Amino acid sequence: MPGRQRAFNLLKSVSSASCRCPAHSCGGGHTFVPHSTRATPTYDYAFEMACSTVRYGPGVTQEVGQDLAAIGAKNVMVVTDKILAGLKPMATVADSLTRNKINFTVFDDIRIEPTDKSLKAAIDFAKKGNFDAYLAVGGGSVMDTCKAANLYASDPEADFMDYVNAPIGKGLPVTAKLAPLIAVPTTSGTGSETTGVVVFDLEALRTKTGIANRALRPTLGIVDPLHSLLMPERVATYSGFDVLCHALESYTAIPYTKRSPRPEHPQLRPAYQGSNPISDVWATHALASLAKYFKRSVYNPDDVEARSQIHLASTIAGVGFGNAGVHLCHGMSYPIAGCVKTFKPNDYQVDHAIIPHGLSVVMTAPAVFTFTAPACPDRHLEGARLLGADVSKAKREDAGLILADMLRKYMSDMNVDNGLSALGFTKDDIPELVKGTLPQHRVTKLASREQSEEDLAAMFENSMTVL
Repeated sequence: MPGRQRAFNLLKSVSSASCRCPAHSCGGGHTFVPHSTRATPTYDYAFEMACSTVRYGPGVTQEVGQDLAAIGAKNVMVVTDKILAGLKPMATVADSLTRNKINFTVFDDIRIEPTDKSLKAAIDFAKKGNFDAYLAVGGGSVMDTCKAANLYASDPEADFMDYVNAPIGKGLPVTAKLAPLIAVPTTSGTGSETTGVVVFDLEALRTKTGIANRALRPTLGIVDPLHSLLMPERVATYSGFDVLCHALESYTAIPYTKRSPRPEHPQLRPAYQGSNPISDVWATHALASLAKYFKRSVYNPDDVEARSQIHLASTIAGVGFGNAGVHLCHGMSYPIAGCVKTFKPNDYQVDHAIIPHGLSVVMTAPAVFTFTAPACPDRHLEGARLLGADVSKAKREDAGLILADMLRKYMSDMNVDNGLSALGFTKDDIPELVKGTLPQHRVTKLASREQSEEDLAAMFENSMTVL
């Protein structure tokens, strides 16, 4: 307990010493000085679009063996979870690999909502296996675990914290050459098949953090909508809210031209760069798809069109936020998930308490977008319109309330738990939730409005009940 408290105090000190201006989105290391005396920041002038190659179509999973044969893979680590190991997606994968004479080994010791401990187990397995390619078949937990295994097996001398985002870890750039990785998503939420991000619970600090670098992006994302038909209702619900927040957060993030400092080398430009014209296209398309298909996909599991469109929307939003980034909903979700007490969601076959990622993210969404709306009200109104609100007579000063009300309608329609209190939290937990949010610079500094500890506490308090 004393060691953990020292770690919390260190993180708080680092966060307090770092500039809280949302333009400084590259992490710690910037000493805060009053705006009146601060040197003129060197804002970035460019953004870069990067994502995995994506192949979409019903039944396309059967091609994966041909893909691995084409790149000359001889020894493949297949990462999945224990439930999927016995379902059709894995049967299709195994058949394709066998037909194409690909030698493979299955690792299915996956934790839903991975921790540093569970990632290290996969990393150790990968280091011992001498694999030359990786294949992830599953949801975000599976794909993120596979990315971590590939990273640290490719750089076996690296310490685990070397690549973890600063200021929690060292946030070092990835210079090792990673092996090819193919991702086959079976849920419709994370978009991890397109991004260079790994998210996990750092158990010692009781918060989530991550590893973010373009080098982690899968070589190929095989997006097969037939897999989405297997999702239970609550999995479809929480995954869909992850898509929704990915799209809204990337669309309302700080513009890339307001992110500082300008990198000294193009390779140092972060993956999360702020909103930009190309990411906006992906984000707005995903929001429009959600408005049309989200509710159908949740309550009509046999609706192939709706399930397929939300599966595709997950990938589309992934391309958008994988380059623009997310902000406060995600930054605040990390301690919510990390501080879980006893909550076990329906439809998740787990033996441990978890708050599914999409649920932890959407819990604060009404409060977050009410808070950020004054910085870019037109974008908040457009987000509300895309989700189905009539904003023809709306006032710009009401943008946050209009979007928040629209989000509450979606949460009510999808029968989402009524706020943090329904997940087991009380107001006494708010200081720890704030403390866990403060070091999440990779995302919180992309918010269009800078936030104080008091602002974060108020948003958590306003999220205790949401409906």
